[in-house]
Amino acid sequence: MEDYSQEYRNEKLERAKEKIKQLKGFYVHLTVYVLVNAFIVGSVIYNSGWDGFLNIGTYFTPFFWGIGLVGHYSKVYGSLPFFSKDWEKRQIEKYMEKEKRESDDFLKKK
Repeated sequence: MEDYSQEYRNEKLERAKEKIKQLKGFYVHLTVYVLVNAFIVGSVIYNSGWDGFLNIGTYFTPFFWGIGLVGHYSKVYGSLPFFSKDWEKRQIEKYMEKEKRESDDFLKKK
């Protein structure tokens, strides 16, 4: 019995270490993204002024790299930041409350 629980704890420890490794990788990716893209956009603006700032090409790298960053986030955290289970629950509650108010209003009018 003790061997089983020790083995279980070891497996949990390994999973926790792997999760921390993934989180660390994501935060490194995020830091590099911010620094590199700030440098790119800043240097374009510095060298071209408002023309560079208003040029859509200035933002291609941050945009497409950002898509990859969102994918990395969803892999590490298991979902997209915009459509989490908590978000779904809030939306369901919001619509249920709206339906309840509308039906209450309808019944009051009768």
